[in-house]
Amino acid sequence: MDVRAYLLERTPLVDEALERALPAAADPPAELHAAMRHLVFPGGKRLRPVLSLAAAEAVGAPPGRALPFAAAVELVHTYSLVHDDLPCMDDDAERRGRPSVHVAYGEASAVLAGDALLALAFEVLATAPTAEAVLPAQRLAALTELARAAGSRELVGGQSDDLSLASGRADAELIESIHLRKTAALIAAAIAGGALLGGASAQEVNALRRFGLAVGVAFQIADDVLDADEEEDSSLVALLGLDAAQARAEEFLAEALAALEDFGERAEPLRALARFSLRRTE
Repeated sequence: MDVRAYLLERTPLVDEALERALPAAADPPAELHAAMRHLVFPGGKRLRPVLSLAAAEAVGAPPGRALPFAAAVELVHTYSLVHDDLPCMDDDAERRGRPSVHVAYGEASAVLAGDALLALAFEVLATAPTAEAVLPAQRLAALTELARAAGSRELVGGQSDDLSLASGRADAELIESIHLRKTAALIAAAIAGGALLGGASAQEVNALRRFGLAVGVAFQIADDVLDADEEEDSSLVALLGLDAAQARAEEFLAEALAALEDFGERAEPLRALARFSLRRTE
């Protein structure tokens, strides 16, 4: 399938949901709301929310069923980027081709914008309507999925270990553990959450979660390979070299695709997105 065409088709659905969710930049407090929107529009690849929509399709539901999760996971992802860029974290001056939020609006506004994006994510997931009814139990399970992925055992914990990583002391197991939590957990949640809102069975959710974790690690290794940053402590490229790191990413891709063996053609968008997330040229 044409994965780029699929992304182009699904991304406007996500953007419309995000536009409905976010306060207008002029709404008071205007600076805070403008800072919240700064990295959301224009966005990045929208990979995580589109994976949510594809997961709903994989279990036989229309993609619109997963839109609340798609918007919520993108808000959590954006909050994490805003905070990652702060001087006390990775201290990055640019993000998505424009000044980071703390550069554009100041450090305090960036902290508050990230806080507000995180809170808004759960409001959207709890309250946003869908084209078809979502059962309260399905919405609660999706909320739990996202909260777990965003917490200290997953995304935040991975960031904590990444920041404390001592140069020269990382091994492949620790680096992959950081990738699993800092990057893969939210990708897996995007997929499992979309499937939950789509009415997936527990067996389907577990398989899709395994798929997402493997895709997430492959995605992070692929990012490190593209950056070719051999000085980054939390990179398999620094530890293993480019070729070995890329081979490891391919192993994770194979593991991900194996998790979808029991899914039919409806999961083809997930397979295509997995390959795209690793190779970026298909």
